[in-house]
Order: sequence, then C-alpha cells, then structure tokens
Amino acid sequence: MFSEKPPGVLQPAYHAALKTSKTIIIQDDEHDVFADGSVIIKSAPGHTPGHQVLYLTLPRTGGVVLSGDLYHFPEARMLKRVTIFDFDQGQTAVSREKIEAFLTKTRAQLWIQHDSIGNSRLKKGPDYYE
Repeated sequence: MFSEKPPGVLQPAYHAALKTSKTIIIQDDEHDVFADGSVIIKSAPGHTPGHQVLYLTLPRTGGVVLSGDLYHFPEARMLKRVTIFDFDQGQTAVSREKIEAFLTKTRAQLWIQHDSIGNSRLKKGPDYYE
C-alpha cells in the first residue's frame, strides 16, 4: 500500500493517515486482538498476499467469521471454486481448508460479505448482534 509505485488500482491518498498510525505486524497465523479470544485476526492468504479473516465471539450469537474475500459467494464455497483473479489460487485453497477446519472446530457461522442474499438476512442498524 505504501510502496513507491502501488500496484493496480490502489489509491494511496485514501490510506495516507495509516502510514503514520500505530502498526502491529502480525507474524503468526492468528492474532488475538484483546488477548481474550473475543476478536481474532486469522491469516488466509491467497486472494491477496496478506489476506485475513476476522473471528468474533459474541455472547449471544456465538462465533462468527467474517470472510473478507476468502469466498465471494456461497457457491464458491460449495463447489470449491477459486476466482481467476486471486493472487495465488493454490494458497487460497490451502487457506480455505484451514478456515473450514477452524469453522468446524469452533462451530462458528461464516458470513460471506459478497453474498447479497445472506447479507439481506442479517440485522442492520439500529438492530445489532450480541
């Protein structure tokens, strides 16, 4: 994002304030944000080199994984299809296997951000999940 010549359609001006903000470089496959298991950033490279998903443990809702671009549509998950524009399709497949195992272990829900039908069923503000 901050390279001399940013790749693709990146707009560095949109992220200028991040350049001087406090940064934590995550070296492991996951990072427990508050050290209590409630918010965990999980590595899921493939779509982009540093792609990540976010796991939330909500008191009433339970575990939720926000997929980012790991999956674009539920059909991609069901059919095990990887988009042709992923940075590394093989790495995406490996990341998906790891996240699927995590979902099984935690019994978390997977929320796919690009899934318009699934998203239409989710609560919207002022409603919220607990």
